[in-house]
Amino acid sequence: MLYARKLILGERIMYVDGMTPVNCVFPVSLRGHFSAEQVKAALRQLQRKHPLLRVRIQKGLRGRPYFLSDGTAPEIPVRVEDSKPYWDWVKVVQEEWVLPWESRNGPLARVVLLPSEDKTMLFLTCPHCICDGATGTTLMRELLYLLDQPGGDIGPSYQGFRSVKELLGREDKRGWWKGYLKSLVARAFFSLKPLGKVRTAGEAWLEQWQLDEGMSSMLIQQCREQGVTVHAALCVAFLEAYERVKGDAVKGKVICPVDIRRYVRAIKKDTMFAFAPIIELSGASAARGAEFWARCRSLKGELTQKMADVRAGQLLLQSEFYHGIAGKLIRFLCTDPGGHDFTFSNMGRLEIPEEFEHFSVENIYSPTVSFPWRNPTTIVVSSYRGKMDFAYVSNTAFLPQEEGVKIREGAMHRLMDVVGYEVRAKVPANLNL
Repeated sequence: MLYARKLILGERIMYVDGMTPVNCVFPVSLRGHFSAEQVKAALRQLQRKHPLLRVRIQKGLRGRPYFLSDGTAPEIPVRVEDSKPYWDWVKVVQEEWVLPWESRNGPLARVVLLPSEDKTMLFLTCPHCICDGATGTTLMRELLYLLDQPGGDIGPSYQGFRSVKELLGREDKRGWWKGYLKSLVARAFFSLKPLGKVRTAGEAWLEQWQLDEGMSSMLIQQCREQGVTVHAALCVAFLEAYERVKGDAVKGKVICPVDIRRYVRAIKKDTMFAFAPIIELSGASAARGAEFWARCRSLKGELTQKMADVRAGQLLLQSEFYHGIAGKLIRFLCTDPGGHDFTFSNMGRLEIPEEFEHFSVENIYSPTVSFPWRNPTTIVVSSYRGKMDFAYVSNTAFLPQEEGVKIREGAMHRLMDVVGYEVRAKVPANLNL
């Protein structure tokens, strides 16, 4: 059956110009081996369930991109990197960041296998215009299940929505007019604001590390005793580290994406989706120099209030009026440093089994994206097997890696200090790129 849908605004921004890759890479370390054919068989079943794994992207007459599917799709490719050493897996991630897509033909997913004697690193890559962190977790959980139980039940296939109005299942006339008026204001803003030149790209870098089970457990317990969330504690630790390293150049703000599935019921937990509402948090919500936990409580209160104020359905509807200036929005992101220091994404505990019948999951690393924006700095944290895993991504043109290392170390030392942990966070030497 023919399926055609225009990309919504959030998807279109992550699509950029169709030539610039914005790829989400999800790495997992497994104790066991799989052939490329075994993985392809599992991926075929994933494609049957998820319509966005069967689409290609083409542009209409006015240049607006569409998802298209005629009911058939090429198989998701699987590449085996048996010439690379296992410990060099971070370089595979960096290669996947910049590898472009044949989006006119599809499919919009691929897998890389990096085998060793008794382990396999598996990398699932999708363009950010079809997936977010929750989508990646779902796809990885289903893929691992199908590798263990070929032909197993991962739930029924579903139909992709054809418009935002169809997705929301209602017509909000007030929201429609608000979106229209806001889009007029945005058009006027961009018509008057000169956009800077796109700067010469630097080199994307990645710092990946983990807190061991002891430190992770102590941090969670201390947050409970202090009446704050781990999210707030991590944000404050990094904000304080930025203040020390960047000095007067610090913005004192962090933006946090939130899972849209909290607000739009039609987007199920196992449904692929790419758009996430953004919340901006201010490090000035408690004065600099204030006691650490006081700042955490203030930041937690700010986050709670702003999450309650999110109107994701209205945001989806109103954003559809901005397609006429989508190119300017993308140019703005590529040229303006923004008013924040970094983006912080907390995925929480990953709901993926640790042991399967035919293999075990040794580690799941936080997914990463290398953005083409002027400010691409992103910190992602997730928890698996009782350990917190961090991925810190930026670009040397915006943030030198040496400064990023100082910020990382400052944030981790601050956390260990406030929880009374005496051993440094374990950062494998081979991951310090």
